[in-house]
Amino acid sequence: MERFLQAITFYLLLPWLYLIALLPFSLLYGLSWLTFVLVYYVVRYRRAVVWENLCNAFPEKKAIERQRICKAFYRYLCDLVFEHIKMLTITKKQALRRCQFHNIEVFQQLYAQKRHVIAVMGHLGNWEWAGNSMALQTDYELCAIYKPLSNPYFDRLVYRLRARFGRRLIQQSDTLRAMLGYDVAPKVTAFLADQTPPREHAYVTTFLNQSTYVFKGIAKLAKKLNHAVVYASVRSIRRGYYKIYLELLFENPSSMQENEISEAHTRKLEEDICRQPATWLWSHRRWKHSVIG
Repeated sequence: MERFLQAITFYLLLPWLYLIALLPFSLLYGLSWLTFVLVYYVVRYRRAVVWENLCNAFPEKKAIERQRICKAFYRYLCDLVFEHIKMLTITKKQALRRCQFHNIEVFQQLYAQKRHVIAVMGHLGNWEWAGNSMALQTDYELCAIYKPLSNPYFDRLVYRLRARFGRRLIQQSDTLRAMLGYDVAPKVTAFLADQTPPREHAYVTTFLNQSTYVFKGIAKLAKKLNHAVVYASVRSIRRGYYKIYLELLFENPSSMQENEISEAHTRKLEEDICRQPATWLWSHRRWKHSVIG
């Protein structure tokens, strides 16, 4: 029965998603503004979670400043939802024009050395468009780590969207096996580093003024496999346009301590969030596990 309801939901929504995706960007963002009014003022989607996260992350800011960030976040969140839907029909030309690398030479130099790379990023800016851009603007094969959705119909749709421009998707549970099986052709493996890990697989640090669990897996893989570690900052330039700024954090991480690697990419993400706070996913329950010890 559950699978039947999932199928009905999917096939009822799919035509509407395609209709929305066919809209020009001007109408798409008009629809986003109307959605913002509904989500922010009427539904009040996760307002308590967002406000708590902002208060804990920015205790030094006045309430009115946090309120501005909160409102700007919801505007951006609605834009982000419609930008993700637009991936159903977005062309390569549009993808390249709207999401560009600032310093692609970081990848070019590592590719010339035939080095595998771990790219670390957060739920900041449009990370899905950034994946498209990486796949289209570099010689690397891009492998993205993902967690399947509970609805298998939407999961297959999202999988196709993410793979449209050449991305290879690897299920989170298969990460180590897949990376150990890489051939000599250089690959970039992209990780979203700001999800909430279980305590037993976490490194503890201070992040946005709070004791926070950080996945140790990225550091463990980088050190074990000696894949160069690059931080990717996805910054909003103006509505619907982004630039990806790359920074080489560790060229040979096998010589580093795991905690140094975890700390480095966490600090970079924190700097990014403070630079453009409205574009991070504040509705995510990032601190749902209390840090012990």
